[in-house]
Amino acid sequence: MMMKNLYLRHEELTSPCKIDTLEFETTADLEPLQGIIGQERAVEALKFGLTMKKKGYNIFIAGLSGTGRNSYTNSLAWELAEKMEVPKDWVYVYNFKNPDNPKALSMNPGVAAEFKKDLECMLEQLQKEIPIVFNGTEYESSKNNLFKEFHQKNQQIIQELNEVAKEGGFTFKETEQGLLTVPLKDGRPMTQEEYDELSVEEMDKIRMASNQLSYKTLDIFNRLKDLEEELSKAIKQLDEKTGYNKINYYIVKLLKKYGETKKIKEYINELEEDVIANLDMFKQRQEKKEIKNSMNKMMKTNENFFNRYKVNLFIDHQELQSAPIINETNPTFSNLLGMIEYKNEMGMLKTDFMEIKPGSLHKANGGFLILQVKEILAQPYAWETLKRTLKTGEINIESLNKQMGHVITSSLKPEAIPVEVKVILIGDNYTYQLLYNLDEDFKKMFKIMADFDIEMKKTNDNIFKMARFIATHCKEEGLKDFHKTAIARMIEYSSRLADHQEKLSSRFNQIVEILYEADAWAQMESTPIVKKEHIEKAIYQKIYRNSKYEEKLNEMFQEGTLLIDVAGEKIGQINGLAVMGTGEHSFGKPNRITVSTHKGRASIINIEREVKKSGSLHDKGVLILSGYLGCKYAQQQPISLAVSISFEQSYSVIDGDSASSTELYAILSSIAEVPIKQGIAVTGSVNQKGEIQPIGGVNEKIEGFFDVCKLKGFTGDQGVIIPKQNIKNLMLKQEVIQAVKENKFHIYAIQHVEEGIEILTGIAAGEKDENGEYPEGSINDLIMKKLKNLKSESCRAK
Repeated sequence: MMMKNLYLRHEELTSPCKIDTLEFETTADLEPLQGIIGQERAVEALKFGLTMKKKGYNIFIAGLSGTGRNSYTNSLAWELAEKMEVPKDWVYVYNFKNPDNPKALSMNPGVAAEFKKDLECMLEQLQKEIPIVFNGTEYESSKNNLFKEFHQKNQQIIQELNEVAKEGGFTFKETEQGLLTVPLKDGRPMTQEEYDELSVEEMDKIRMASNQLSYKTLDIFNRLKDLEEELSKAIKQLDEKTGYNKINYYIVKLLKKYGETKKIKEYINELEEDVIANLDMFKQRQEKKEIKNSMNKMMKTNENFFNRYKVNLFIDHQELQSAPIINETNPTFSNLLGMIEYKNEMGMLKTDFMEIKPGSLHKANGGFLILQVKEILAQPYAWETLKRTLKTGEINIESLNKQMGHVITSSLKPEAIPVEVKVILIGDNYTYQLLYNLDEDFKKMFKIMADFDIEMKKTNDNIFKMARFIATHCKEEGLKDFHKTAIARMIEYSSRLADHQEKLSSRFNQIVEILYEADAWAQMESTPIVKKEHIEKAIYQKIYRNSKYEEKLNEMFQEGTLLIDVAGEKIGQINGLAVMGTGEHSFGKPNRITVSTHKGRASIINIEREVKKSGSLHDKGVLILSGYLGCKYAQQQPISLAVSISFEQSYSVIDGDSASSTELYAILSSIAEVPIKQGIAVTGSVNQKGEIQPIGGVNEKIEGFFDVCKLKGFTGDQGVIIPKQNIKNLMLKQEVIQAVKENKFHIYAIQHVEEGIEILTGIAAGEKDENGEYPEGSINDLIMKKLKNLKSESCRAK
């Protein structure tokens, strides 16, 4: 009677989706879904993190792939970005005072492109107009007047020089090399022939007179030099004035249009000063254009000079309508931070401020930067660079070689750009825990964790949202509409993925795969809508594609290569259940477990452990068995029994404690010498008090044993014992449910070891009476008698 209460009815083996609760015929009747299903906690955390403007409130999104974490993060970020202002543009310009440190200038969105265009137009105009101005009549006239004035003053000074020189017997003659002193003879300049005929004494006399003249005329010569300097200054002032008059028109326009900030004003004024200081380069440019056979190298040098007046349009937001969102799929050091490129010129690497390129941090500045945490952790120096940027609040473009400590040639050091970006890292819980515990900076910089769950409650609201989710994919991906029977089957499939009758899976990628494949089968059959049978076929075909290994194992069971009994009774032998997987597909596999008990020192020998084929959790489960046996049967006397446990024909590592109750049943059978029904397989872990604890993979385990029983032939007595706590996890395939309905297969749900041993042996476990004795013939009575016999034999042997 007690066993009867442990049977599960076929209605308890699944949770069907009722068609009559779906108030639509096809997905064409439904509105597309906005947002995400069943992730309320993660959504609240994500929204809060995105709206927080304080430092350190960056976001780590944890969850498994396929839960919608990527797509929803992007959609929510876009929703928020549309309400935010477009961030400022950035340009890099030449630093006239320190060329190795280019200046960064910020401007309103879209203004930077106009600024660049206006400066290029101004440069082009100046290159044309400056040479024309300096070749014009007005400039030439002013310059000639300066030369005329200089010539007059110069002649007056030379005349004064000649008067002084005449007194000493000399005169001054103007040559290309300057003024030369010439001796006088009879009041006229001496010829070269006359000079050559002079005696040594006469030559010495003339030399002494010349030295005296030089001393007397020193002040006059200084006046000549001062006059030349005045001329140079006057010409330079004339050039600057002429250039200024031409340049100032454009500078005033620039200042009026762009001079809102102090830095831009300073740059424009410095640019004006530099152009005026380098007017000769503008003059030469015109001259070089007129010389057809100029050397290419000279022309290239001239072109490079004018690069200083260009503008590097670093970040341009003229096309942007909202704050930027950047998904960086390859977050290398350079892709994050930007870089300075080099050009090969005549075998030499050269660069300038025009070769500064932005990184993802620059592009996302003022918005959101989305990164995959495993990608950034895999890139050298990328993680440290990101943390340093968030810590300092500015982006410094540096060379990776410098970071690695390599010796490098001198390069540019661009001015740092202030950064205000929300970084969103997408990863899993394991990586989050590692970073939180091992990286001191992480917990300060990523204060928000949005945890995406893999399941949600199976409420009517969520079922309807799932239907709308399917409708959305039908419209977006061009799929056929789904009938409500197909939707109901998808809901059931979702519960199977979640392994819970009251939950739905939020691994949406697995749902979508079935949608695509069901649509493909409907296409092949040329049906207008996707029906339940197409969903069934898609699920079956997906399993079939990945179930080769499962089929091979079942063949080995059928052929007898793998030994297993699904009928009859045996002492110390039982069928345990394990879950195996081949990537896409997981399935259950029955495994024969045998136990041998004999007289000896109390111990349980785990053969798998002895050969290092046992995991730590399995070892723990075996050790718990000692605790149960001691608590149950060794309160009055010690146990003099050695136990050996083995998973037969198992050649891989065994882990997990879900077979601990199975092993215990086999031990009890061996001690009591009572056979176990081989048609009943067992799963469930046990604690030291004999309570059965829930396990994972219950559906796969039941179906795995069912398939073997089907191959070997049903007897009507076969079934599986599971923990009672796992009833809610049952979402079995229809074939198993039908077999249970027809009493071909049975599923038992138990809470204690004694319930299980009664099912397996057909004998009551037995409870102690007031004298502390178990009922005659019960399992516990047989065990106690056996242990007493072993103890007495042990005492006699001593």
